[in-house]
Amino acid sequence: MAKRNLINLESGSKAFDVKPLLLNVSLGISEGERIGVVGRNGGGKSTLLKVLAGIEPLDEGRVSRASNVRVGMLSQTDSAAPGATVRDVVLGDAAAHEWAGNTGVRDVLHGLFGGFGDEILDRDFHALSGGERRRVNLAKLLIEDLDLLLLDEPTNHLDVEGVAWLANHIKTRTNLSVVIITHDRWFLDEVSDYIFEVVDGEVKQYDGGYSAYVLSKAERQRQIGVENSKREMLVRKELAWLRRGAPARTAKPKFRIEAANTLIENEPPVRNDAELLNFATNRLGKTVYECQHISLAAGEKQLLDDVYWNIGPADRIGIVGVNGSGKTTLMRTLVGEHKVSAGKLVTGITVKPAFLSQHLAELNPEWRVLEAVEHVAKYVEIGSGKELSASQLCERLGFDRESQWTPVGDLSGGERRRLQLTRLLMDSPNVLLLDEPTNDFDVETLTALEDLLDTFAGTLLVISHDRYFLERVCTRFVGLMGDGTLRDLPGGVDEYLRLRADNQVQESKVEVKSSVSNAALARDAKKEIAKIEKQIEKARSLEAELQIAQVEYATEHEKLADVLQQLATVNARIEDLEEQWLVTSSLYEQHSQQL
Repeated sequence: MAKRNLINLESGSKAFDVKPLLLNVSLGISEGERIGVVGRNGGGKSTLLKVLAGIEPLDEGRVSRASNVRVGMLSQTDSAAPGATVRDVVLGDAAAHEWAGNTGVRDVLHGLFGGFGDEILDRDFHALSGGERRRVNLAKLLIEDLDLLLLDEPTNHLDVEGVAWLANHIKTRTNLSVVIITHDRWFLDEVSDYIFEVVDGEVKQYDGGYSAYVLSKAERQRQIGVENSKREMLVRKELAWLRRGAPARTAKPKFRIEAANTLIENEPPVRNDAELLNFATNRLGKTVYECQHISLAAGEKQLLDDVYWNIGPADRIGIVGVNGSGKTTLMRTLVGEHKVSAGKLVTGITVKPAFLSQHLAELNPEWRVLEAVEHVAKYVEIGSGKELSASQLCERLGFDRESQWTPVGDLSGGERRRLQLTRLLMDSPNVLLLDEPTNDFDVETLTALEDLLDTFAGTLLVISHDRYFLERVCTRFVGLMGDGTLRDLPGGVDEYLRLRADNQVQESKVEVKSSVSNAALARDAKKEIAKIEKQIEKARSLEAELQIAQVEYATEHEKLADVLQQLATVNARIEDLEEQWLVTSSLYEQHSQQL
């Protein structure tokens, strides 16, 4: 049976000022399709989604929808009414017993918030961080009954577990069509059936996920004779890594990676680790950092307890962990911005660190991009006698010759972050600490950054929710497990997720342990639920009677006042009963799952 076509874009064109973003683009989206959208920042990806959502009008062409198609969009701007809570935004006016009995709703709340208690749902939306607001709006969309979901960077501000949960959730919603803009290439491989590349006003379409897209793009460029271009070399290097460096990933794409051998047969290894180690040892010595039974705290919260950890020259370490486990605090401690509460931190005497934090450093807004970089240095050595000028390094990280003369004050958040990283690298550090470096970077810039980091002959420490980036640039992994421990992860991110899942199972078993059998507790809770539901039904009947009386006595002030007082009492009673229902239902579900 043919799938229903949901939305069509026919000969669509859209420009801002004199810059064309879409030029005579035609495409369609059918029921159940999962489409990943890639392209350079500012190239028209978000505009394409807004056109499909009906938010942005076309200059030419038209968008047509099938009847009764329900479309929702997650944009990069978040809004809600003044005073709105998380509950208001996500659940609206739904009564507690209505949404709490829905397993799909509970799954979304657990997956994105870790639960659905009052301490979570009653938070003021406008007091949340930008990342938390994105989670709230994403939860609202996932709970709604939609046919087509348009997501603009949904994985930003999600941790590794959150990204894995979202990928699994989307895969289980078989009838839901999804169009996703994201730079997270692991996520693209997990959920995408097709890739749309927005480039030079066109939307080029590829079958499969990100890995299949890399192969198809390399083959397409080979056929049109642009093998020697800089962009083609990066694609070939990416393809070489897919084949040689990540055997677990090569099983995922919908193609045989061996078909690409002719494209990359002369490609050297992604990086020469032996050469980098020799260079790093000469510059750093044998000691970089030694954490000798250290403990870390943030206020009264204990983050790490009695941790021994040795970091050596040329180590390339990915750091993963639950939110609030102390990843950023650990990095700040290594660079001297935070003190250990116990133990000893030894830093090698030749260590010259550079720390890319999640916060943008203030720069003179009147400086040009190139000026801001040259204020640090005009040339930088990147290893093995190779040298880059400030302008060349800018170009490697996405600032072409023209944009290098852009005033800093005119840069976007993503561009400022690229500039911050460029300035750090120009200072010739031998230890590079990167805290979420992939935020706001497009896929092409990420590929260029990975290529640059391949030549970095120092020690590299990376915190990131981007699994693909971590696996691409790191050779070792450690996890902060949220219990004060730091653990080596020979199996990488997959091992971390398995350990976290095991821990959550164990924690769940501890919580439900009781001298009374779970079966008995579940039976008692079920009886209590039935009792409360009868009381709610009775209270709602009385509420309906009082509402009729309210109209009847509209002109009799004394009787009306009495009715209104009774109505307020009944409404308060209903709210109390619904809260009791929610608590009891949670207990019933908890005990039932342990049977």
